[in-house]
Amino acid sequence: MTQQTQTPPTLPAADAAQGRLVQVLFVGVFMAALDAAIVGPVLPALRAAFGIDNRSAGLLSTVFSLSSMCSTALMAYFSDRHGRRPVYLASVALFAIGSLCIAAAPSFDLLLVARAVQGIGAGGIAPVASAVIGDVFSAERRGRVLGLIGATHGMAFVLGPPLATVLTSTLGWRWLFLVNIPVALVVLVMGARSLPGQRSDAAPGPVDTAGIALTLLFLLCLVMGISRLPDSATGMLLWPWFLAASGVLLAALVAIEKRQAQALIPMDLFQNRQLALVYVLTLGVGFSMGGIVFLTTIATLAYGISVEHAGLALLPLVLCSMVGSTAAGRLLNRLGARNMVIFGFALLTLGYLQSAVPQTGFTAFLVASVLVGVGLGVVVSGALRAIAIDEAPPALRGAAQGLINIFNAVGTLLAVTCISAIADFEGGGLTGFSHAYLAVGVSMMVMLVVAFGLRRDSTALT
Repeated sequence: MTQQTQTPPTLPAADAAQGRLVQVLFVGVFMAALDAAIVGPVLPALRAAFGIDNRSAGLLSTVFSLSSMCSTALMAYFSDRHGRRPVYLASVALFAIGSLCIAAAPSFDLLLVARAVQGIGAGGIAPVASAVIGDVFSAERRGRVLGLIGATHGMAFVLGPPLATVLTSTLGWRWLFLVNIPVALVVLVMGARSLPGQRSDAAPGPVDTAGIALTLLFLLCLVMGISRLPDSATGMLLWPWFLAASGVLLAALVAIEKRQAQALIPMDLFQNRQLALVYVLTLGVGFSMGGIVFLTTIATLAYGISVEHAGLALLPLVLCSMVGSTAAGRLLNRLGARNMVIFGFALLTLGYLQSAVPQTGFTAFLVASVLVGVGLGVVVSGALRAIAIDEAPPALRGAAQGLINIFNAVGTLLAVTCISAIADFEGGGLTGFSHAYLAVGVSMMVMLVVAFGLRRDSTALT
């Protein structure tokens, strides 16, 4: 593995350079997050344009999630080997190419291919950006920058739906993706000037082709197995085979990666107890993010809110998530990552358990949404990424950050699958969703207990 180095900056020129760097990282991550937030509102226009049903339209999200998850480990791996700048810029360029191809797609099949290209690019943006923060910024400034990056998802979910509605109704759905092109060009120009390009002089060893192939196959089988779980009779027949295949592939991947000098998934990272806890907790973070999806369903079933206005019920949650993420980033160095993670999962536990009792009324539902929003903002603010930066060797920072993204994505997929499966098992009504969110609250409580295993004040300044 190569090791990136960065000479400590001098004021005031370095502050300006770091400010430009933050802009590049923020805009790139925000661009990818915004694209995920606009897909929902544009689905009716896509169904009308290509004559597809709801199941086919859902493939847009599945293809994007799968391709971005598979590319995350690969992009992080190459950033450790060849430097952050070329991989970050390549990820942004792929995202832009995919966006352009989506806007020009003459058929739905080609649109799915373009969506996969876009997902490959998106998968490399966030983990490489986090690795850059670890390489360049001092411990005193990392928390604030990571908190800012973490707040991008909340901002994207606030701005995405209205932006999608305005552009679709005025210029057409293709412009939702065309607007990515000028933004990506700005990121590419600014990134070429401000992103660190240093890497060690040691030549990287052979590419871990076996690890790459096994990782891609493992993630494919895992995603197919999880996503097929609540499906029709055919899905119920197939999911055990997909999950069994993913188990066999995982065992083979671990055995091979232990023998690789420069592994795609370095097994040494899991031998570090703090990093292992980080990845378990990141799975919980993803689970909490996936739990948000069906809160609007509770609002419609329990309180008579129309489907058209159900999204407004989550506005307090999204706004509180943004505030929580930014505030937690500023407090990270003062309070320590462990305390922030514990506080975040405590709020998530209270919020989701309250969501499981819709009989308490709409006001209580809004209070629960605020608790979930603040808690989610805290746990995604960068505390876990800061621990990974501190614990992972500099030469493996990209891989360590990439694993965070993978565990997060798997957790989100698990939450959506489990909640829908529990709700459908009990008839798909309010009782089923109440029991599903009780399970989510219990899972957050488990994560709260796990968080106490983190080293005390691991990132606090003394």
